Amino acid sequence: MRKTLIAVLFASALPAFAMAMPDGSGYRHHGGKHAPFEQLDLTKEQRAEMRKLMGDQMKNHRDITQRYLDKLPEAERKAMQDELKSSKEKTHKQMRDLLKPEQQKKFDEMHEKMEAKRADRAEFEQWKAERDQKS
Repeated sequence: MRKTLIAVLFASALPAFAMAMPDGSGYRHHGGKHAPFEQLDLTKEQRAEMRKLMGDQMKNHRDITQRYLDKLPEAERKAMQDELKSSKEKTHKQMRDLLKPEQQKKFDEMHEKMEAKRADRAEFEQWKAERDQKS
């Protein structure tokens, strides 16, 4: 159970790590630009503030996770998930508030696409788990 929780927490932190990568013209292994915010045409100040917010979010995520890791009963796991979700939503709002209106529109579109991918992935994982139970 503990290993599963750690794996889930690690997987949920990966997008934040990807967005916090330094500036530059580096490419990911799949050929795209490394920073999802490249498309937003951020100013230097916006990039710096975004990095700061993402860094704070990762620190908050680690702090919250550490507080609950030793308390794995169902109620505690639920509390941890709720707190992590709340923290993520707060940071998302702060990041969005930094943007100009046209950047916010693009940011919202990118967020919707990410959420759709997450939903597809969750649906696939559920199907896979059901399939494995039948086998």
